[in-house]
Amino acid sequence: MTSRTQSASPYMQYAKLRSGATYNLASSGLMSYPLSELPVALEDLEICGQDFYGYAPLRERIAKLNGVSPDNVVCAAGTSMANHLAFAGTLEPGDEALVEWPTYELLVSTLQYLGATVRYFERRAEENFCVDPEEVARQITPETRLIVLTNLHNPSGALIDNDTLRSVGDIAKQRNARVLVDEVYLEALYEQRPQSAIHLGDHFLVTSSLTKAYGLSGLRCGWVLAAPDLVERMWHINDLYGVNAAHPAELLSVIALDNLDRVAGRAKSLLAANRPALTSFLESRTDITCMAPELGTVAFPKLERGGTVERLHRMLREKYDTSIVPGSFFGSPQNFRIGIGGDPEITAEGLKRLGRALDEVC
Repeated sequence: MTSRTQSASPYMQYAKLRSGATYNLASSGLMSYPLSELPVALEDLEICGQDFYGYAPLRERIAKLNGVSPDNVVCAAGTSMANHLAFAGTLEPGDEALVEWPTYELLVSTLQYLGATVRYFERRAEENFCVDPEEVARQITPETRLIVLTNLHNPSGALIDNDTLRSVGDIAKQRNARVLVDEVYLEALYEQRPQSAIHLGDHFLVTSSLTKAYGLSGLRCGWVLAAPDLVERMWHINDLYGVNAAHPAELLSVIALDNLDRVAGRAKSLLAANRPALTSFLESRTDITCMAPELGTVAFPKLERGGTVERLHRMLREKYDTSIVPGSFFGSPQNFRIGIGGDPEITAEGLKRLGRALDEVC
């Protein structure tokens, strides 16, 4: 299956305009971390900085977090812009990208906007959305220049182990292709986070940010990790989008990275409260199937009988003031994504309302 041409993201339009609700289960990130909790004073901030190809202290901290050199780091406005730069830096119009399925719609829209041809390999629900290197090998072609993965998987939250990533990398290398791993949800493993895939070889690129696992989305602190020659190319591509980053955000990002254990502590407490509620909810339902996630911030249930996700989504919004993400945005219309990074009381009530809507729909 292949596809071409795209100049907008239907998912982002949904997320910005139609996903809000009092009981928000649509968000895949952690609720916002309060600025008042960061050890920052107004005198610590400045409007303008001097480092136009990345604020050096920020690059140094991102490099340290990932065990690489600052020469391997491109700073970007969140993971979405990091992915955009990584795609643009590795593909020419007409090149083929092999992308996991189900997949995050914005990845495909961005690839198509850049003129790439998109081909898919399947991550099967019955195999807990694991990546099968043999399936990758079956779907890769001589035209494939980039294999695109998310780890943890968006939308299911499934983990790809490094042995599997290494096998995918070997397949890519044999075809003179690269592997991009979006690791933004891997950050939600915190101190148990495995070594970044960037360490598996120069044919790997990694994107990530502080936006999902820490509640720091407003800082737009994202990055690409890549070989130095690609890093230089991406910095120059980024010149087309902006002269330099907002310096107050760079300074705040440095402070956040210097205090990441504190920020992560709050995030872990939210997930520790919400994950049992999600597990209990999933185990109580016979009308949906879903791997109860042990990791990450999202789950991807499948509606097994009765109505449609479209009807469920509409009922939740109109009757229960609750939001989910329809699986159609990931290519799986009988699934829906729910997030557990919100306030525990709001999340628990949202799950109750989701249950009531399922009772009516099914």
